[in-house]
Amino acid sequence: MTHRASAESRSSRPDSPFPAVANTDIHRVRETLITWFESAARPLPWRDADTTAWAVLVSEIMSQQTPVSRVEPRWREWMQKWPTPADLAQAPTAEVLHRWDRLGYPRRALRLQEAARVITEELDGHVPQTAKELERLPGIGSYTAAAVTSFAHGERTTVLDTNVRRVLIRLFAGRDRPSPSPGRAETEWAGQFVPETEHKQWNAGVMEFGALVCTARNPQCETCPLNDICAWQKAGRPTSAVKPKTQKWAGTDRQLRGAIMDVLKSAHENADGAHTGGSVPIDLFTTTTAKIDPDMLDELSGHTATKLDRVRDLSADSQRITRLIDDLVSDGLAARTKNVLQLPS
Repeated sequence: MTHRASAESRSSRPDSPFPAVANTDIHRVRETLITWFESAARPLPWRDADTTAWAVLVSEIMSQQTPVSRVEPRWREWMQKWPTPADLAQAPTAEVLHRWDRLGYPRRALRLQEAARVITEELDGHVPQTAKELERLPGIGSYTAAAVTSFAHGERTTVLDTNVRRVLIRLFAGRDRPSPSPGRAETEWAGQFVPETEHKQWNAGVMEFGALVCTARNPQCETCPLNDICAWQKAGRPTSAVKPKTQKWAGTDRQLRGAIMDVLKSAHENADGAHTGGSVPIDLFTTTTAKIDPDMLDELSGHTATKLDRVRDLSADSQRITRLIDDLVSDGLAARTKNVLQLPS
């Protein structure tokens, strides 16, 4: 519900984390961003009018913590290969992980395939229309459910990704960035900005505005069409005293896990031309270079051997590598048979 505030009253108190907003400002921001989006929106393929709900769902899962520039080509290939939930549900898991490639967090690919199986087997191949129903699918959280409900089914929802939250917090609360994750209070507060009509355009527009104009690091405040009412701009663009947490990559278990997965993906890709059939002896990961059987290495393709060298460059700790292999198997990202490792079938 829209807060009833006078045009002069912007917040109930100066330090309110989610201040009340004047109706005139709400209408101004809505009209400005919807109009801006009409001319400035990137021509992303999943925004086409004939895009299926399944294709929208795939785009949302792929876009989690991944730049659009990396998502778009992978999405196109994915939808050509598996245009329906039934297609993905029947696909070999090894092929799914291989085609996920470098999108990151490969467990998302497994959850997406699990969701495809539920949609196929229990929902007659139809992607649910409500956020509540979507959240029952594997790997679907509140943001993804709201986004698919809005963009695929045209239902009025409050879509809150990092870009949307940053735009609203800067405009009306005067802070440079939101908290790490939205709570109920922020979700209810943000809901007042979603119009009764053109809500799909609003959700997409404010998200795009945060991605292209009101960016995290280099916002284009000088050309922003809302800089005259922006509370953050009026406050002098203060920087938060709490620095955002950044996930390290170099030297982490995540990096090493990814390198191990790269070996398995390469082995899978080159299975037709190798004696290993897509599997890699675990000893090649854990044994010191001096003790490796040369014949075992010769059975790998040159590309896979190069990927294996990368694992060795990252760590010579056999116990650490063994632990990470155990984790990959436990997560369903790898399969172990006796002393060989490969992508799950």
